[in-house]
Amino acid sequence: MCGVIGSIAGQFVNQDIYDALTAIQHRGQDAAGIMTCDGQQVTLRKHIGLVRDVFRTHHMLRLRGNMGIGHVRYPTAGSLSATEAQPFYVNSPYGLGIVHNGNLINAAVLQRDLLEDDLRHLNTDSDSEALLNVFAHELQCQGHKKLKPEHIFAAVSAVHKRCIGSYSAIILIAGYGLVAFRDPLGIRPLVYGHRQGKSQLETMIASETVALDVLGYKDCQDVIPGEAIIVTQQGELFKQQCAKQSELTPCIFESIYLARPDSILDGISVHQFRLNLGEMLALNLQQAFSEHDIDVVIPVPDTSRTMAIPLAKHLGVKYREGFIKNRYIGRTFIMPGQEERRKSVRQKLNPIPREFANKNVLLVDDSIVRGTTSKEIIQLAREAGAKRVYFASASPMVKFPNVYGIDMPSVNELVAHNRSITEICQLIGADRLFYLTLEELYQVAQRTNPSIKRYEDSIFTGEYLLGDISEDYLSELSSKRNDKAKRRRVQRNELVTFTG
Repeated sequence: MCGVIGSIAGQFVNQDIYDALTAIQHRGQDAAGIMTCDGQQVTLRKHIGLVRDVFRTHHMLRLRGNMGIGHVRYPTAGSLSATEAQPFYVNSPYGLGIVHNGNLINAAVLQRDLLEDDLRHLNTDSDSEALLNVFAHELQCQGHKKLKPEHIFAAVSAVHKRCIGSYSAIILIAGYGLVAFRDPLGIRPLVYGHRQGKSQLETMIASETVALDVLGYKDCQDVIPGEAIIVTQQGELFKQQCAKQSELTPCIFESIYLARPDSILDGISVHQFRLNLGEMLALNLQQAFSEHDIDVVIPVPDTSRTMAIPLAKHLGVKYREGFIKNRYIGRTFIMPGQEERRKSVRQKLNPIPREFANKNVLLVDDSIVRGTTSKEIIQLAREAGAKRVYFASASPMVKFPNVYGIDMPSVNELVAHNRSITEICQLIGADRLFYLTLEELYQVAQRTNPSIKRYEDSIFTGEYLLGDISEDYLSELSSKRNDKAKRRRVQRNELVTFTG
């Protein structure tokens, strides 16, 4: 999961891109980058850290130009260094930069083909750099000095034929404009909108609508699966379907957890989706625990608040805020190592004892991944005086790793893999444990947007939509994503500064 931004306006776009990146900071907290183009001059700044830490005044002053791209990143497998921070840049043809959200499952094949057949050198193991070079090669194969939209669409069509996996990408073409495209299944979100500037119609492209909302962009639309849109420096927009076959199958975990609640993705109001999850979870509990003795419903901040409020209402139980969150601690499920995650939970959440003392508490969370966070939160509730602690997950059991751009860990680190609900309940220390079922999740999805018939739900089912996901591939992925690998990357701490 990463966040991407692209902007073309009648004035410098550096501040707009910065502001948009802060709006989607939740999508990546490890690194940030901005690339701008002033005429033919490309300027780049990227580094490890939050947006507010990566960009200082002197960086912003150098990021000149009326078009640019931006990125916030967390790594699903690659290095935790500035080397693999985005945007990436190649100077031929034309001068191209990319920001990418997703994961190419045939990255190793692409990297080999680029080196041996296309004669293009890669500096990193990043699949995003491979995606950029595939596009660059296919654009160069068009063989035209004067670039036209049809040449770009042809290159995107070739990308769809060669690249397997998920990709929502924005590419900057120096002196020309931006091109944005989405994989034929639309697994990762990508939206765009317009606002009227002083000299031209301005366009912004983003991972989520919230980035457009905060900057006053209107008429927000999704880039549809397989589609490419081109925005020239003058603000002209062209779009074309570039995939022979396409189907909208968005990642359902975006609406459960990843996206901001004030975003609308593929016609899905994330806020409404989560409200509906809470109502469905209430029905689940009423069937499984009809004679419940719950005194209070308390959410695990922040995502699950929207789910816990309708749950409490439908159960006829008090809703209370029981944990105070330190907002300067990052998302825990991507942190390396169980001990680091355990400490982070303690630093991140502090209970309010009076909300727990001598009460039977139902804690509500959006999901349970490793179980480390859930176990620690349950212990915090007990230490605060709770008599009984029940736990409810607003998503089904997460049993399988994700291969399309979410850092779901090695299968052996997933608490629900090959375990029953009873076993998980004992492991995390709850008195009772409740999960939403996959069938109930799909009822919520159909209720929220009936036009979407299928979702990318492999973390629950183990059924992967794209490519030959073999045991060897999953084993290799596990070796890159497990806690040991993450600790090694943190310890190496390969700090490379890119200035511009």
